[in-house]
Amino acid sequence: MSHAQTLGAGDALGAGDSYLTLDVVPPELAEHAFESMRDEVKWDVMHHRGGEVPRLVAVEGEVGPDGSFPIYRHPADESPPLHPFSPTVEAIRQHVQKILQHPVNHVLIQFYRSGTDYISEHSDKTIDVVRSPPSNIVNVSLGAQRTMVLRMKKDRAHSLADNAENSVKPPRPTQRIALPHNSMFVMGPETNAKWLHGINQDKRFITMKSPAETFHEGERISLTFRHIGTFLSADQSQIWGQGAVGKTKETARPVVHGAKESEELIIAFGAENHQSDFDWDAHYGTGFDVVNFTTKDE
Repeated sequence: MSHAQTLGAGDALGAGDSYLTLDVVPPELAEHAFESMRDEVKWDVMHHRGGEVPRLVAVEGEVGPDGSFPIYRHPADESPPLHPFSPTVEAIRQHVQKILQHPVNHVLIQFYRSGTDYISEHSDKTIDVVRSPPSNIVNVSLGAQRTMVLRMKKDRAHSLADNAENSVKPPRPTQRIALPHNSMFVMGPETNAKWLHGINQDKRFITMKSPAETFHEGERISLTFRHIGTFLSADQSQIWGQGAVGKTKETARPVVHGAKESEELIIAFGAENHQSDFDWDAHYGTGFDVVNFTTKDE
């Protein structure tokens, strides 16, 4: 028996600071955005724990006059190279920024080629996501509708259950949110801290799916926009900003390539994935200058 709530536009999602917006970009852009992006974006593969992730990916961002660019670090063996915003992505970004009322300078683009492509539940890693002022993380969906599942982190759910009078612990609160074409899921910091999110495989026969789910032959492109506060130099030799040791460009330091630093950051990533009361300053505050690393189990 499923205990998941089915929610959507107009509902307060996650911890209450998240929501779903429909018709994000105007019809004339939405009509051709999927095909345009499929051709314009430089698709790549990404590896996690030595294996290829089950979707194609690309990274784009705002490149400065000196060639420096934002970097978003998360548990991947090595992230694809960042390219300047392609034309269609840039057009979408402008609409996203108007809705958010804050800038976004980085996007992770993912191509779900069929219902068997998925992303495991996780919390986004926030070492590089701008904290002051607080910024949201957003996911724009184009193409086939897929369902995002939000599930409260285990420690948070158990804490709430321990405070309840009922001695039987209920299942962890879960929310299912359909992400149709031209929609945007806005995830606030509290939701990312206290809930996990992911997109499960959908192996149902095509005859069991709705027209929205078979749109564009079941293919989906997602764009996760973030406001990033950590930067790499054009030659990728220097790093600075919120998530680095040197917090300003003037105090930039050399990028580190070392097992010890990589392992420490992976441990911090694991803590953020599991702890709803994650202490950002304690884990990330001093900064890390490592960029690429091979991950261990979280």
